[in-house]
Amino acid sequence: MGLGSLIFQLKMQTGARVRNRRIDLTIPLCVVSFLAVTSCTNDKASMHHLPNNAVSVLEMEPIPRTPERLARGKYLVEGLVQCPFCHSDNDFTQRPARPKPGMKGGGAVIPNEEEELPEPNRLVAPNITSDPDYGAGKWKDADFVRALRQGIGHDGRTLFPMMPYPYFRSLSDEDLASVIVYERSLAPVHVERPKTFLTDDIKKTFQPFPLLEHVPEPDKSDRVAYGKYLVTVGHCDACHTPVDEQFNPLPGMDFAGGAPLTGYWGPDPKKMITVASLNLTPDPSGISYFDEKMFITVIRTGKVGARPLANIMPWAYFRNLTDDDLKAIFAYLRTLKPVQHRVDNTEPPKYCKLCRGKHGFGERN
Repeated sequence: MGLGSLIFQLKMQTGARVRNRRIDLTIPLCVVSFLAVTSCTNDKASMHHLPNNAVSVLEMEPIPRTPERLARGKYLVEGLVQCPFCHSDNDFTQRPARPKPGMKGGGAVIPNEEEELPEPNRLVAPNITSDPDYGAGKWKDADFVRALRQGIGHDGRTLFPMMPYPYFRSLSDEDLASVIVYERSLAPVHVERPKTFLTDDIKKTFQPFPLLEHVPEPDKSDRVAYGKYLVTVGHCDACHTPVDEQFNPLPGMDFAGGAPLTGYWGPDPKKMITVASLNLTPDPSGISYFDEKMFITVIRTGKVGARPLANIMPWAYFRNLTDDDLKAIFAYLRTLKPVQHRVDNTEPPKYCKLCRGKHGFGERN
């Protein structure tokens, strides 16, 4: 994922709004917090183990490990929030892309070309496995809470927002607790990674978020609202909304695609390629021809008919979501404003006046 698709997060100060999605980060996110799993057993889990003076399970150290939290956390981590997708050395020659054997959660050095970062900057997704020497084995659960809710690392530094904490912070307390319980169960990967290094001119462009006291469980009775939450936590707009030259989301182009994604995503692990994100709006140039069944099939198989999705699209994880959750996502996408914006990665890239980038069929817009 290019720095351009995420740079707006670098500019965020406390109280900023995210991608014009009208989520005010200075207010409780309960208004946009919806559950990312379907198991009703977790409602019971959220009621357990809370002392009388505790507002949230996240205040407990450690967070109580329960079979319900472990199962729910696995569903989230291996599905909607896709933690291993960044925190592992992945084999993109496989379909779907997957962590290399024995490397799940063991961290990864992100090539500068992928994030458009100049030297001597270096981005590293750290080892988050239970390894006590090179991983997170000695971290506290509270370190994970701060990272996912506020963007503060276990060492106190502000995390580079390629780590999508602006989205993850809207997980309910119980969902976040479940994510942490599962992540802390990952098998140790005894691999040492270098530390992230960012120059001062980059570090000063982003700040941590304020503490959230409590994010309650969501109401899933409204499928569209629930789908909006799933799309938010899945940070879909970070790739599917193009940005301008100042890296601000282009007005009227929400989820309209065209954002360039550059990296080693193809069958040749030594060849860097660029693909453009697709238009997810219900315009004929987007996915208006999808129905619910087709949408689920595309996510499960990674193909639109005979045409494969690019491996940088994390369908490897989204395919693990339940049918009910995928239906909720589709229901929300159907409510988006239609945007006519043709994007086709099988065609040679041409300049597009709408998204101001180059992609297949760009000249037709």
